[in-house]
Amino acid sequence: MKRALVLNAIDMRIGGVLIRGERGTGKSTAARALAALLPEIDVFTDSPFNDDPNRPDSWSDSVRERSSRGETLPVSRRKIPFVDLPVSATEDRVVGTLDIEKAIQKGERQFDPGVLASANRGILYIDEVNLLDDHVVDLLLDSAAMGVNVVEREGISFSHPARFILVGSMNPEEGDLRPQLLDRFALSVDVRGIHEPADRMEIVERHIGYESDPEGFREDWSGEEHRLAERIIAAREIVDDVQYSKRDLFSIASLTSNLRVDGHRADMVILKTARAHAALQGRKRITQEDILLALELAIPHRLKRGPFSDGQMSMAEVEKQMEQITSEWGEGDEADEQSSDIQEQPVKKKVHP
Repeated sequence: MKRALVLNAIDMRIGGVLIRGERGTGKSTAARALAALLPEIDVFTDSPFNDDPNRPDSWSDSVRERSSRGETLPVSRRKIPFVDLPVSATEDRVVGTLDIEKAIQKGERQFDPGVLASANRGILYIDEVNLLDDHVVDLLLDSAAMGVNVVEREGISFSHPARFILVGSMNPEEGDLRPQLLDRFALSVDVRGIHEPADRMEIVERHIGYESDPEGFREDWSGEEHRLAERIIAAREIVDDVQYSKRDLFSIASLTSNLRVDGHRADMVILKTARAHAALQGRKRITQEDILLALELAIPHRLKRGPFSDGQMSMAEVEKQMEQITSEWGEGDEADEQSSDIQEQPVKKKVHP
């Protein structure tokens, strides 16, 4: 769970994480703790959309209009937003609303921001996501994938950036998500209660310690929290520079094909997650270990049939498959494997008569 959250913090383009587990296993606590690890961001002070001053291509319509008029847009630093979405949220509450009456009477485009505006460049947390209306979940996942929220009413439209880390948690005993929605979450982890008495004692002691002296507890753990935050910041700086070879792509494609995973979303998620993990380790090239770790987070909730149809993935079996795939790639392709950047060397396709 911690690894999945940290990797999304390094690269929010991964696509979020779904945390499934029984009651009282720290799902929401872990999600809220993530916000403390993320750095402050530069924003336009009076913009409700957390627009990035350094990314004009991603500005909201209102900021673009003000900038085109030559207005001065003050910039300030702000903590990463953590937005908690209630289960009862409606579509208008999520995406925002356009004031049609004002548009018709005065010709003004008035937009009332919703949850997606507040969550931009931050964390959007949904507890009991399986109880949320499917249509609303679809809207959230679409925005998370596209990075923009577009609202259209009566021929009037408004758009603003909506790129965020989507974290959903749920108790499977209360019902599951539809397979179509499950697949839209990039990563998924299952959390279970700890049964070792000594570990359970430590959980209780830490909880009581925090309740008795919150400031002292934070101070005791501030060093470790700071070190992890520094690793995340450093990884964010190099994640786009992490390279991969054609052999890496072949390994990912072969594993997902062998596991009979539908669609191609899993392949892309595995690659992004592997790159984020390599960056977390301070490396600029992914390894087979990065791929296997990413696969363990990206595949379980996508398995529907085959040798892992029981929902439990044997990593030992997957590692054997990885070894076999590596041997199939062959020594003749080692030059491709050493490619400095996969994007500079297009994949050669074999054409059969």
